[in-house]
Amino acid sequence: MLDTLDVNFHGKRHTDFDLKRIIKAQEQGFDVPVTAYLCGVSIKSRAGIGVVFGHRRKDQYGRFGDGHLIRTSDVLKVEREGRFWVMTTVNSRYVLATFQRGNGRSSLREFLRLPISSYHFTPRVLQ
Repeated sequence: MLDTLDVNFHGKRHTDFDLKRIIKAQEQGFDVPVTAYLCGVSIKSRAGIGVVFGHRRKDQYGRFGDGHLIRTSDVLKVEREGRFWVMTTVNSRYVLATFQRGNGRSSLREFLRLPISSYHFTPRVLQ
């Protein structure tokens, strides 16, 4: 008899609340197509961090799979569209379904207070 072990170090189950918020966001619709929905989001060092759902670039190797923790590229802007916040990054657009408990909303408020002139983008190549 074989013993099997399924280990997923970079994953998280979506809560019922997360899934309800994602469904509401999908029902709302958006003018410009979105890349994915993020849950448990916070913004740190100009990048969004959250658990992904419905990513358009999900592939057969599990990259961007549902429940995976991702770090986005540099955040350009975050604006309210209907009942949800939408985060536009250098490469994508994400709907913020839920925020990280404790510091998610406060990280959004901090980001919104930053003047545009203080943005320092991550270099494409690090030396």
